[in-house]
Amino acid sequence: MGAVVADDGPSGVKAPDGGWGWAVLFGCFIITGFSYAFPKAVSVFFKELIREFGIGYSDTAWISSILLAMLYGTGPLCSVCVNRFGCRPVMLVGGLFASMGMVIASFCTSIVQIYLTAGVITGLGLALNFQPSLIMLNRYFDKRRPLANGLSAAGSPVFLCALSPLGQILQHEYGWRGGFLILGGMLLNCCVCGALMRPLEPPKKSEATKEPAEKKVKKKLLDFSVFKDGGFVIYTLAASIMVLGLFVPPVFVVSYAKDLGYQDTKAAFLLTILGFIDIFARPICGMVAGLKWVRPRCVYLFSFAMIFNGFTDLMGSMSVDYGGLVVFCIFFGISYGMVGALQFEVLMAIVGTQKFSSAIGLVLLAEAMAVLIGPPSAGKLLDATGRYMFVFIIAGIEVTTSALVLALGNFFCIKKKPEEPHTKEAAAEREELNKSEDKTPEDAKVDSIEVEQFLKDEPEKNGEVVTNPETCV
Repeated sequence: MGAVVADDGPSGVKAPDGGWGWAVLFGCFIITGFSYAFPKAVSVFFKELIREFGIGYSDTAWISSILLAMLYGTGPLCSVCVNRFGCRPVMLVGGLFASMGMVIASFCTSIVQIYLTAGVITGLGLALNFQPSLIMLNRYFDKRRPLANGLSAAGSPVFLCALSPLGQILQHEYGWRGGFLILGGMLLNCCVCGALMRPLEPPKKSEATKEPAEKKVKKKLLDFSVFKDGGFVIYTLAASIMVLGLFVPPVFVVSYAKDLGYQDTKAAFLLTILGFIDIFARPICGMVAGLKWVRPRCVYLFSFAMIFNGFTDLMGSMSVDYGGLVVFCIFFGISYGMVGALQFEVLMAIVGTQKFSSAIGLVLLAEAMAVLIGPPSAGKLLDATGRYMFVFIIAGIEVTTSALVLALGNFFCIKKKPEEPHTKEAAAEREELNKSEDKTPEDAKVDSIEVEQFLKDEPEKNGEVVTNPETCV
């Protein structure tokens, strides 16, 4: 057990903001693309699965739902694995799981077996890649982190535009079994991306500080102390409300166009428009978020993005022709891209580098419950009313509500605290050290250095220190 070292993410290491970080960013771009686009891309095989197993469309839709549920719901498990074994080993194992699930699925003889292989195993593999890649991106970038988050988030629309037509070609040439097998081989690239996640080396410590460092308490596998941070609690609540309606319009916009009497190809082109706009919106938003004046107020830019998205949904509910839906998809692509570029940047800013591995796992778990509720409840509303207008209105209200919760919660509930508590805390620590028994002057000096380093490295809470780029709210 002693041979396994927890991936602490040494706080004494300055983020390089470049260098090997660009290789890490490239790997994160690939992983983000696979994680978000793959559950949607496998839907091109649904018609063949329906004919093969004699099932309904709702039965095949469970494959995508299980993939997304595994991606979000296994967040705490991923956090524990990263804190115990490190990002690179977890990603290598995750890449093998993702590939193995699709390869085994190509030999399945029932839909239940596909649920377990393409759904559970592949979904777990993608989750074990997605979360560690974001953690490594957070460690390698500091000043350029908003831009890095925007570029990595662009992997989602890019891969969606690429995997969907690729899936159609594979289905036409090799059938669903051959397509699953080839996609499984492609997912082995996750292992390559995992190999790029080289840990940052901690600073070399002098002999005098080595012994006290060894006596440090082991890092928690899942740090629940993030719930003591008001900013994190507000963010988690707002994000959970947001995902109730965020994914609903892209799911129903194609059916909306078909219901208005337009051809299937013309209706599907709406998603292409949305994805194309999304590709450019994410990195541009990342660049804006990195501006000197904007970055300390990034949480309010995120709130604006959500209000923009919710307002777009409300306006989209009034569309009565194809032109109106095209305009809706353009503005939705912009706002959706802004949300995608900022959601993890804001979380990184709130909790800091040290607690991000635990925080993202807990946030994804909370979002998983909302993801499973959102689209199905919208479908039931559509069945009951028969009108897409109400579906878009409800989605817009949910996203707008989440923006108000985040903005007002931070404005009224997160107070700026003076630095005096830190001074008192430091004085109390030093006084306690001085009263300790059997301590030589040399030992006291070493412990004093360690306390100062601890106080320096401890992640700031949301709103406490405005000047630190790690706390943007």
